[in-house]
Amino acid sequence: MRHLLATLRRHHRRIRRPPTPAPPHRSAHYKPQKTQPPPSPPTPPKPPQKQTSFTLHHHTWWDPYSWMSSLNDKVAMRHMDVYMEQEEKYTEAVMSDTDRLQSKLQSEMASRMASHLSTPPLRWGPWLYYRRAEEGKQYPVLCRRLASLNEEFISHKNPSAGFDFTSGKRIEQKLLDYNQEAERFGGYGYEELSEVSPDHRYLAYTMYDKDNDYFKLSVRDLNFGSLCSKPQADRVSNLAWAKDGQGLLYVVTDHNKRPYRIYFSMLGSSEEDKLLLEAPEENVYVNIRHTKDFRFVTAYMFSTTFSKVFLINAADPLSGLKPVWECEAQAHCIIEHHQGYLYLFTDAAREGQPVDHHYLLCSPLHPSMSTRKWENVLVDDPELVIEDVDFSDSHLVLVLREDRKFRLCSLPLPLQSGKGAVHLKELNPHFLPLPNHVTQILPGPNYDFYSSTMRFTISSPVMPDAVVDYELTNGKFNIIQQQNMLHERTRVLYGSGFPASSTGNSSIPMNVNNYEDGNLWNSLSDFYACENYDVPSYDGVLVPLTIIYSRKRKKESQNPGLLHGHGAYGELLDKRWRSELKSLLDRGWVVAYADVRGGGGRGKKWHQDGRCTKKHNSINDYVSCAKFLIERDIVQENKLAGWGYSAGGLLVASAINCRPDLFRAAVLKVPFLDPSNTLVYPILPLTPADYEEFGYPGDVEDFEAIRNFCPYNNIQKDILYPAVLVSSSFNTRPYALTNHHQPPSTPISGNHHRRSGGVFSNTKDLRFGVWEAAKWVARVRERTIYDPKHPVLLNLTVDIVEENRYLQCKESALETAFLLQMVDS
Repeated sequence: MRHLLATLRRHHRRIRRPPTPAPPHRSAHYKPQKTQPPPSPPTPPKPPQKQTSFTLHHHTWWDPYSWMSSLNDKVAMRHMDVYMEQEEKYTEAVMSDTDRLQSKLQSEMASRMASHLSTPPLRWGPWLYYRRAEEGKQYPVLCRRLASLNEEFISHKNPSAGFDFTSGKRIEQKLLDYNQEAERFGGYGYEELSEVSPDHRYLAYTMYDKDNDYFKLSVRDLNFGSLCSKPQADRVSNLAWAKDGQGLLYVVTDHNKRPYRIYFSMLGSSEEDKLLLEAPEENVYVNIRHTKDFRFVTAYMFSTTFSKVFLINAADPLSGLKPVWECEAQAHCIIEHHQGYLYLFTDAAREGQPVDHHYLLCSPLHPSMSTRKWENVLVDDPELVIEDVDFSDSHLVLVLREDRKFRLCSLPLPLQSGKGAVHLKELNPHFLPLPNHVTQILPGPNYDFYSSTMRFTISSPVMPDAVVDYELTNGKFNIIQQQNMLHERTRVLYGSGFPASSTGNSSIPMNVNNYEDGNLWNSLSDFYACENYDVPSYDGVLVPLTIIYSRKRKKESQNPGLLHGHGAYGELLDKRWRSELKSLLDRGWVVAYADVRGGGGRGKKWHQDGRCTKKHNSINDYVSCAKFLIERDIVQENKLAGWGYSAGGLLVASAINCRPDLFRAAVLKVPFLDPSNTLVYPILPLTPADYEEFGYPGDVEDFEAIRNFCPYNNIQKDILYPAVLVSSSFNTRPYALTNHHQPPSTPISGNHHRRSGGVFSNTKDLRFGVWEAAKWVARVRERTIYDPKHPVLLNLTVDIVEENRYLQCKESALETAFLLQMVDS
C-alpha cells in the first residue's frame, strides 16, 4: 500500500507542480558543508615473512610463507590464528556492500532447495531402506520398514508414514541416528561406509574420528539396536560381509593412510581377527568388495607396476585366496559372478598394448585348464564405448557413450558362452529411455540381486537429477525422485495406483515412445539452452565445451560468463544441474564447462595427456576455451570468471597465471595451489594416485614439470590479476569428488559399484590444509599490482558446511554475490 500511495503522490505532484521557491537568505558567515570523501577501501592484511630455502635436483627455491604449514610450531600457529582472523575481517569488510544482495541470493537459493527430506526408499528383500532428516537435527537417520506392512501408504516422499495397528507399533524402524553418533565422535557425524549384512541382522559402518584423523569401524545389531563387542577397529578403509552376515572382512590402513591389511572377523567370537592378506611394501595397496550375489569377496592388490585380483569364498573366508587375474601396471578391474561365470570389467592393456576404454571379459568359475583363460564378451566398437556395467540375476546393464551421447541398455542373462566375442546387436539389447542432454549416468546401490528393477541417477545441465527405477523386463521406468524447479517443489512419482491428486504419488509408467519429451523428465530446456562446441586447443586437439544460458537473457557479446574446469584423476567434470547457478543464469550469465585433458569421459589417453609432465595441456585447453567464449561473443570481454574445485583450483589458478587479462574474477574452492611443496614435503599423507596424477618429485623431469605448472611458483610480478575468492577450511579430512549441493540419494552406501570398488579408493582428490590457500593469497597480493577493485579474498569455512544445506546456501550466496559485484560492476 505504501508503494501505491507513493506512486499516487508522485503522479499528483507531476500534475500540480508548485512554483519554485526562492533560495533562503544566507548570512555573511555562512560556510557550505564540505562533501565527505568516500571511505577508503579496506587494506588487505600482510602476514609475516620468514624466508626458508629448499633444494632438490640442484635447484634451490625460497618460500617466505612456509611457516604457515608448521603445524607443530606453537609460535607459528599463533601467528596463523591472528592472520586468519585478519583475513576473515578483511573479507567481511570488502563484501559488506553486498550484505543485502547476499540475503536476497540466500533466500532465492533456499527457496529452490529440494523439499524432500528423505532419500527414496531402496527395496532389498523384504525391507525398504532410506535416510531421512528430523526437524531441528543436523544429521540424518538411517531407517527401514517392511514393504509388506501397509503397502498402500508407501511413499518415496514420506516413507515413514503409516502405523501397524495389528501390533500397535510404528512401521518404521530406526537403525542408526547419526546425531547420536556425532556425540560419540566429538560433535562430528561423518560416515564413509555403511553395509547392511545379507541377512539384514547387522549394520557395519565407519565414522570419522576427527581427533585421530581416521575412520573407526563399528557393528550394530539391528534387532536390539546395540553395538557388538567385535569387530571394532581403527583406520578402516573398506569392508565386505561374508558367511551370510555372520562374518566381516575389513581393510586397515597404516599411519600414512595406505590400505595394507585385510582382516576377517567372526561376530560373537572371542577369537582374534584373522589376517588374510598384507602388503608389506610401502607402494603396494589392497582393497576388497563383495560380488553382488554375496557368494565371493574379491581382494585387490595393486601398485603402480602391477594389479592382482584374488577370489575369497564368502562361505569360508579362511579357505584361502585364489588368484584369478593379474596384469602389468596399475589398472582398474572389477569382478562379478553370475551362475558359474566370472565377469571382469577392466581397462588393462591387451597383449602389451594399452587400451583407451574399458572392456568386458568372461571366464568359467572353475576352468577346465590349469591356466585361467579370459574371453572378450563384446566385439570392440570404437563408436560405442562402455562407461559402466551393473549386474542382476536376470540382466546385464551397460552404460554406453556414443561421442557425447549417453545410452543405457540391458541384456538378458545368461549370455551365450563359448562363442567368443559377439557384436552388441546380436545379444538383443534393449535400450532404455533417457532424456536429452544427459552428461552422467550413475547406477544406484541396486542391492537386490534378484530384482528385475534397477535404479539409476540421470544427470543433465538443464534438468535436476532424476532418480529412476527401470523395469528391465519391459523397459518401463518410474521417476522416483526429482526436484521440480518450475514449481519450486519436489516431483514424486510412486505408489500403488492411487491418483496423484489424492496421495501426492503416482506409479504411471512413462511412455517409452516419447521418452525424450522434456515434460516427462521435468526438463528446463524450454527456459535454458544447452549447446556443445569443440574448441581447438593450442596444438589442434578439440576440447569439448558445454554452455548453458537463459533463453530470455542471452544477448550477443553482452553476457558475463562463468567457466568451470577440473581436469584431473580421469574424473568426469560435474555438469549436473545446480540450483544455485539459476541465480546467475536468470541474471543473464552464461555458465560453461570445459572438459580439458586430464579429466574423464574421453578415454584413458585423454586422462594421460593431461597429467604429470603433460599437465600443461589441461591448462592450455582451459585458456583456449576461455578465449573461445570471448572471441565468439558468447561472453562479453572482461566479464569472464573462472571456477575450480580442489584439483580444478590448480587448473584455474594456473590459467590465471598464464593469461590474467582473460579473467575478471575467479572462485577457487578448497584449491590445490602449491604442488611444489606439497608433493616434495607432504604435510598430510599422499597416495600413489596423487603422485601418478601430478608427478614424482624424485624424477627430474616430473619435478621440472611440477615447478612449471605450480600456481604458487608462477605468479606474475607487477601485473593486474583478476579478483579472486578462495574458500578453504581448517578441516583436513579428505574431500571426495561429490556434489555437495545435492542431497544424498543412496540410503545405504555400498562398495559394489565400480567407481567405488576395485583398486581405487572412495576419495580421489588430495587432502588440503588451509595453508595451501593462505600462502597463495599472500603471494598474489605481494607480487601483483594492488587494485581495491580486484581484491583477493580468503574465505574460511567450517567443517559443518558440508553437512548443512542451509550453510551451503550461505556459502553459495557469498560466492555468487562476489561474482556479481566483481564482474557486473
